[in-house]
Amino acid sequence: MKKWISFALIVVMLAPLGAQDLKNISNQFIEVTEKVSPSVVTITAQKVTKIKNPFGDLDLPFEFFGFNSPKKEQEYRSSALGSGVIVKDGYVITNNHVIKDAEEIKVVLSDKREYKAKLIGGDSKTDIAILKIEEKKLPAAKLGNSNELRVGEWVLAIGSPYSARLGNTVTHGIISGLGRSGMQLSTYESYIQTDAPINPGNSGGALVNLDGEVIGINSAILSRSGGSNGIGFAIPIDLAKKVMNDIIKEGRVIRAWLGVSIQELNQDLSESLGIDDIEGILISDVVEDSPAEAAKLQAGDVITKVNDDKVNNPSELQINISSRSPGENVKLTIVRDKKTKTISVKLDELPGEKTIIENVDENIDIDLGFSVLANNAEIAQEYGLDSKKGVVIVKVVPNSEAYQKGLRVGDRIVTLEGKIVSDIDDFKNVFNKIEKNQTVLILIETKNGTKRFITTKAK
Repeated sequence: MKKWISFALIVVMLAPLGAQDLKNISNQFIEVTEKVSPSVVTITAQKVTKIKNPFGDLDLPFEFFGFNSPKKEQEYRSSALGSGVIVKDGYVITNNHVIKDAEEIKVVLSDKREYKAKLIGGDSKTDIAILKIEEKKLPAAKLGNSNELRVGEWVLAIGSPYSARLGNTVTHGIISGLGRSGMQLSTYESYIQTDAPINPGNSGGALVNLDGEVIGINSAILSRSGGSNGIGFAIPIDLAKKVMNDIIKEGRVIRAWLGVSIQELNQDLSESLGIDDIEGILISDVVEDSPAEAAKLQAGDVITKVNDDKVNNPSELQINISSRSPGENVKLTIVRDKKTKTISVKLDELPGEKTIIENVDENIDIDLGFSVLANNAEIAQEYGLDSKKGVVIVKVVPNSEAYQKGLRVGDRIVTLEGKIVSDIDDFKNVFNKIEKNQTVLILIETKNGTKRFITTKAK
């Protein structure tokens, strides 16, 4: 009798969906779309590319056979298209590659309202960037939890494929895979894979579950034709949230650091190390003066867990550790000499991380025509500076007054409005008191060590 009951249940489960069932699913898609679409925006980024003229170094007369002397560099303007998601207080999350090197960024809402956006910060290691638009009453998306996702879940992708005229295009599919890495798209990779069609222009848009929660930021496609072939990748929202909060609160992404070189375990390595299961991450080297060295980790150790979290590939370990706070203690389960043991490690901050804030602090209405980074050993080396103090100009808007007055990338700001700038906080304190149309006095030090005063008007 029990066998017949089980068979009957299977028949019911495999029975085709009726019209009402399909309508319920359709209504669910409609409800999610109406809930989330207002918070998904179209982004256009105006970029300037400079290409060196091979004849630009020739010392020709002003006119040579009727032609003007060639310029050393030619500027070409282009426009990049992407999508973004309004998350809170006018902040918009998108992909870093959408707005990288942009001179002007515009955000278009689903109701056609347009805003000029400020770049708060971008992180190339996760391909996340945060913008800010000045409008209080904006529809913010609800952010979900990507750690709870399961392969096979239905999802919707919302964005602006190919053209701004196709804004808020909605496609659907399932989650095809989790924790995808090795795509060489960014440093920290643990992508959600989906067959929901994602096309050029969808980058930075929302991947949404059927509860209307954003669970990923659409980022890339795997394609030979340039269009969607049913393999798209999204950045998990938990990783995106961590980067977003760090950029907004700290002006940089704060990552914890273990200090090991690692590689994936395979069958041959497992057998050579006397390990039965092909699970865990092999340590190939331990960095000197690192948290790993202090905890006495060794080359040849295999890490299988961080606290209670299993780690099966290098990307999982990378993201698990980097998402934690410096100073946090973690317990690593390792296999050494065929024996399992637990080692406690106190994490430190990843060295060499740059301050990535672009528009310093809350004074977002003020534009001096340039952006700065906090100076440090890495920045000083990159721009050939003697001093590691103060802040360094990393972007100057072409044709701005600052550019015309001679400010250039790599200049170090020594004083702002007569106040010494020893660090980023000194710069913020003065910058936040500057008013529109104020003439600002700046003392800079160029790469060759020359100091000079310039003035520029705040816009």
